[in-house]
Amino acid sequence: MDKSQIPEEYRPISMWGYFGYEILFSIPVIGFIFLLIFALGAKNVNKKNFACSYFCYTIICLVIFVIIFAIAMMTGATANLAEVLGG
Repeated sequence: MDKSQIPEEYRPISMWGYFGYEILFSIPVIGFIFLLIFALGAKNVNKKNFACSYFCYTIICLVIFVIIFAIAMMTGATANLAEVLGG
């Protein structure tokens, strides 16, 4: 089947397309806006699925960062408290 015979919503994305979208999505604020636009409103199924998977990856990284930050804050607060009480 020729690429021109595939409907637009099912047309595959090239390797450079995925690479470009990943760079676009990794831009701090603008990338997140584009990520939401593609995840919620892309006509192409492949773009939509890639944006959804990148969004899940972003959420997982954010949750891990928050957990590590909370543990670091508790550890630092406990060390400060022990220092103040101990001497």
